[in-house]
Amino acid sequence: MDSAIANKQRIEQLPCIAHNPEDLETLFDAESFRKRLHHEIGNATNRIYLVALYLQDDDAGREILTALYEAKQARPELDIKVLVDWHRAQRGLIGAAQSDGNTAVYREFASRYTHQIQVLGVPVRNREVFGVLHLKGFVIDEKVIYSGASLNDVYLAKHNRYRYDRYHVISNAKLANSMAEFIINNLVNNDAVNCLSQPLRPETKSLKGAIKAFRQQLSRASYQYSPDAISEMEVGLTPLVGLGKRKNTLNQHICTLIASAQQELTICTPYFNFPRSISREVKRALRRGVKVTIVVGDKTANDFYIPPSEPFKTIAGLPYLYEVNLRHFAKQNESAIARRQLAIHLWKDGDNSFHLKGIWVDRTFMLITGNNLNPRAWKLDLENAILVNDKNQLLAEQKQQELDRILEHTQLVGSYKFIEKIDTYPAQVRKLIKRIRRIKADHILNQIL
Repeated sequence: MDSAIANKQRIEQLPCIAHNPEDLETLFDAESFRKRLHHEIGNATNRIYLVALYLQDDDAGREILTALYEAKQARPELDIKVLVDWHRAQRGLIGAAQSDGNTAVYREFASRYTHQIQVLGVPVRNREVFGVLHLKGFVIDEKVIYSGASLNDVYLAKHNRYRYDRYHVISNAKLANSMAEFIINNLVNNDAVNCLSQPLRPETKSLKGAIKAFRQQLSRASYQYSPDAISEMEVGLTPLVGLGKRKNTLNQHICTLIASAQQELTICTPYFNFPRSISREVKRALRRGVKVTIVVGDKTANDFYIPPSEPFKTIAGLPYLYEVNLRHFAKQNESAIARRQLAIHLWKDGDNSFHLKGIWVDRTFMLITGNNLNPRAWKLDLENAILVNDKNQLLAEQKQQELDRILEHTQLVGSYKFIEKIDTYPAQVRKLIKRIRRIKADHILNQIL
């Protein structure tokens, strides 16, 4: 327990931005998120910076583009920038036919309007499989709208299906300015970042040198702000960013946060595949007597899941691989489950999917993040987070409301035996898993998926 106290002190010493708790609002569903995003875009007066893995060419994506362009035509002085992953923007969906991806719709919109919007492609690596733009946070005037969601029909609950995430609206000029300056200084102004809405764009191979230098710059980058003293009636906000496995301060602070838990630790992740350092800290927390709660999507709530009734694709094996990991973890910690020190909740709500992540520690700290807490996030992708220090529990009611809503569609796992075995999987999935294990590719896959 002494080590937990020391780690708590390290977290408490992180520089903070002072924040009025009344100006942190939690939205509880994807539809509310969509409506609020449109409201804020329509009322923006100064700037709109949207950063997401992708903005899709579908109804919800087109509605966002329409809202942005109409705001720009009405107020040409508005500074509007959309940043998406360079590689993801230039391909179709996994398993779909070869296409120009979402860049076609960006060019289409650019050709229809007088006042232009920059849609910028950010290449974190030369190939998508080795790292993507996974930075989150929409900066609109002096607000930060933070969610792990990208911009498409399912994330925005457009057609009676949704992908569940977390959604927070934080009204704080210093936080918004810090995140906006990071976007401009480290992304927009870099030679590796190019406009996707123009007819001509460079080929990725011509950017190889620029991308390498860009990644090195990003691995050293951090949010810049002057720290505040936090009063008894305020909470502290610490924006964090990280890239790569070496000297990644975001990873380090996440591990320290978990290591600081003394009573309660709650972790949400859509893909159960913890990096070794997180697995180690969770095990240590259990040994310290911490009550650990893990919320993870059921395999059928995974965005890669394909029902057995539909044609099988290799990518459909992923949810089963995550479930294999979960069953192994539950079996290792069966005694903690039996004494109710470890609670594993599986989320499932019809044919909707689960994309939610976050960490809560001792009713004091809350991590708002898009980080999937998996090896890919740990080593390859550009990630960020906002750590909320609520030492006086000013947000206790709102935090509990969010957790209650998250748990609403979950089932508590009473034993590892209640999680399906490989023997029960569809034949094509069993064959795939056996092949992966035979060639010993499971470790490599765990690092990049």
